[in-house]
Amino acid sequence: MPHDLPRLRVNVFPGGFNWPLFVGIDVGLFRRHGIEVEIQSTTGSVAQMTDFATGRFDIAMTAFDNIVAYVEGQGEAPIGAQPDFCAFLGSDSSFLSLVGLAEVADCADLRNRSVSVDAATTGYAFVLFDMLLRAGLGAGDYAVVKVGGMVQRFDDLRRGGHAATMLSAPYDLLAQQAGLRVLARVDGPYQGNVAAARRSWAENHAQELAAFVRGYVAAIGWLYDGGNAEEACRILVRHVPGMPPGLAQASYPVLLDASRGFFRDGQIQRDGAQAVLDLRARYGRAGGRLRDPWAYVDLRYWALAQQ
Repeated sequence: MPHDLPRLRVNVFPGGFNWPLFVGIDVGLFRRHGIEVEIQSTTGSVAQMTDFATGRFDIAMTAFDNIVAYVEGQGEAPIGAQPDFCAFLGSDSSFLSLVGLAEVADCADLRNRSVSVDAATTGYAFVLFDMLLRAGLGAGDYAVVKVGGMVQRFDDLRRGGHAATMLSAPYDLLAQQAGLRVLARVDGPYQGNVAAARRSWAENHAQELAAFVRGYVAAIGWLYDGGNAEEACRILVRHVPGMPPGLAQASYPVLLDASRGFFRDGQIQRDGAQAVLDLRARYGRAGGRLRDPWAYVDLRYWALAQQ
């Protein structure tokens, strides 16, 4: 294996949902497919999408809705429409839960309280709004406060800053250990995290992107092999600050659930992507119908990886 492999800079929100990346690096699966992967962390979607637009990294692991929002010019960051953004790999269905303070009995109990989000116009905020609407709460029945990414929102909730927020596993497990209450979980098809690139950059790095898909999918396959569970948990503890071994073990059956865990093939799921667009059409600033889900996706690199 050559020592001067192409290096891809991958920007992520901190958390256990980066497990395939951690495995791909530590087990050597990315190197086996001819690339190095360098992980960068972001504090929130505004910072991530701003840096993405200026080319400070190559791949964004982010919510599919973030890509849709910025392609359409509906993002929170003042960077205008970004038609160069596209998703090329699907990781998961978000592992999302609405988590509240211990004294919050249910979703309806959030009336006249404040809920925290990363950004009010992108990401998982629309999932939150829809959950609350189904519980009988309209937009004027609660306050929405922008706090930041998952780590910032979890810390805010633990301090009692706001009454509830959306958290991805394993933060929901951490929250329960801290005495907080899981109020609802996302059910049904929903395209959560994706890998995204800039189309102009991807055109010139097709083989590297295909190698990334191969390495990522190989890492998911490695994770689903129960014989690797012990080593997988050690890898998660090594990469997530403050992650106790017991929580890593509890995360394994959640993130690797046979029907709700990481997507085994790395494909973006059309019905889940359509669910994202439906929520944006309902709650987004512009409103109205958006384009076909594949308008925000470039399937060529996943297809190339299959060769």
